[in-house]
Amino acid sequence: MTEGTMPAPHETPTLAPALSPARVTAVLRILVLSTFVVLLNETIMVNAIPRLMREFEVTAAAAGWLSTAFMLTMAVVIPVTGWFLQRVTTRTAFGLAMALFLAGTALAAAAPAFPVLLAARVIQASGTAVMMPLLMTTLMTLVPPHDRGRVMGNITLVISVAPALGPAVSGVLLQLGSWRLLFLAVIPIAGAMAIFGRRNLVNIGEPQAAPIDWMSVPLAAVGFGALVYGLSGLGAENAAQAPVPPEAITLAGVVLVGLFVWRQLALQRSSTPLLDLRALTFRHFSVALGLMCLSFMALMGAFILLPIYLQEVCGLTSLQTGLLLIPGGLTMGLLGPQVGKLYDRLGAPRLVVPGAALTALCLALFAFTGEQTSPWLVLALHVALSAGMAFVFTPVFTSGLSVLPPHLYPHGSAILGSLQQVAAAAGTALVISVMSGRAATAVAEGADTTGALATGIRWGFGIGAGIGALAVLVALLIRTPPAPPQPATSEPQAEDGTTTSKTAPTPT
Repeated sequence: MTEGTMPAPHETPTLAPALSPARVTAVLRILVLSTFVVLLNETIMVNAIPRLMREFEVTAAAAGWLSTAFMLTMAVVIPVTGWFLQRVTTRTAFGLAMALFLAGTALAAAAPAFPVLLAARVIQASGTAVMMPLLMTTLMTLVPPHDRGRVMGNITLVISVAPALGPAVSGVLLQLGSWRLLFLAVIPIAGAMAIFGRRNLVNIGEPQAAPIDWMSVPLAAVGFGALVYGLSGLGAENAAQAPVPPEAITLAGVVLVGLFVWRQLALQRSSTPLLDLRALTFRHFSVALGLMCLSFMALMGAFILLPIYLQEVCGLTSLQTGLLLIPGGLTMGLLGPQVGKLYDRLGAPRLVVPGAALTALCLALFAFTGEQTSPWLVLALHVALSAGMAFVFTPVFTSGLSVLPPHLYPHGSAILGSLQQVAAAAGTALVISVMSGRAATAVAEGADTTGALATGIRWGFGIGAGIGALAVLVALLIRTPPAPPQPATSEPQAEDGTTTSKTAPTPT
């Protein structure tokens, strides 16, 4: 299938239901707020790592898996959502996602040991994995092309600001009491959103029966799992003593992911793939996907290093760390809607290239920080880094998905969300491994503990700067694509049985 071709005869395009503008706004608002709550937990454990290391007597690499496992689980589950969202109603998908998230959150709050806490994070992530593709698919179905930049700018609050605010929120809560507050505070909010959403959501589109290829599921799970697990071991202090070399595990992951891709390509010719990779034949989507992966690797690596640096090297408390990181998250949130409006007027390249360049510059400057660096300088760099990312994410998501035909929206959203999490997990694992390895080398050379850790963190930021430089090169390839032709809308029935208008709305 070449770029711009229509769906194959056996594929039924997703039709946009003609809801009233107020109804569209209500549906998107419910999904945005719910997704914000669940995505906030992706990075909420970052600030708690030093305390969890002491309480559970685990290493920094082990504690880091509370964030890595969350992202990895999302990467494993999200490929299935392309198939899942076509088989169930919107309200069913929403209900299952929130139920899983609440169950994992409750288990985490009561976890008596580190393995239980880790398992709870996996359950949390399983619910979160459904929400992102559900939100993106619904947006692409309901919002007309000329208005997607503005609406996607608002959704930037979910995609990037929620993970950015995670460390800040955790810093405040940790100052108030136990790390269990990180979960206890979320339960009533998520519960209220689940009840409100189930009562007010409407179903978008009609479920379609589609078989699932069960061979693809373990290939995705084991392949992505081995890939990230192997990356997390590269450069670690005890890598040489590992029963299986991390290089071998990483290679096995690459092979299994390759088999997963081969399986999907084979199924596209004869059956229904778990993940329809024909979305990758659209050049604009593939370039946007590459830039998103590099950006998330750099961003999540920085987010995992900053709290460790501020607390263990600079000596700040968890509350001070949280307060220092809040302005950056707010900057990204406030800029998101404005960048969306600029995208509708200026297109993607004029926003993405400067944003990627600013991001790479900030990461490079972070690599020169040390024990005597002023926290105010760290604050300024973090705000500038967040601003750069705001100018990248909204245009990338909007331009990437806009080129796809409607029947590929669920699969495009699943590919984007899955690789986003794999990239974030790989970035986190990579910088933690480099930090640990370089810190151990510095200790062996006679450096004190704090100085050695500062050295390792600088190396971690240096890796992030290198990834940011690659992102700048990919950003130069970004173009603003023409909108694909939209199919005629159907006349679905509202919940009260009445027929709605055919006019496509522009949500407010």
